Amino acid sequence: MTDTTTEQHIAEWMIEQIKNQGTLKQEDAIAYVRAQHGEAYLFTSESGNISLSKEIKKAFRKQHGGRIAWDRDGFFWAWT
Repeated sequence: MTDTTTEQHIAEWMIEQIKNQGTLKQEDAIAYVRAQHGEAYLFTSESGNISLSKEIKKAFRKQHGGRIAWDRDGFFWAWT
C-alpha cells in the first residue's frame, strides 16, 4: 500500500469541488492550498500569477483522466 501524497490529497479535494459545484476557480484552489498546506505547494509563474505546483497539477490530471478541462479565459476548471 502506498501513502497518499499531499499533492494527491489536494487533487482529490479539487475533483470533489468540481463534482459538487461544477467548476473550481483557480483563486479558490490557491486559497485552499495556502490555508491548508502553505506556500510550498504554490509558485509564481513567469507572468506573475500565483499557481499550483506542477506536482499538484500532475496528480490532478492523473486522477481526472481527461474528464476535467482548464478554462484559460475564466481561470477555472470544469467537467468536459
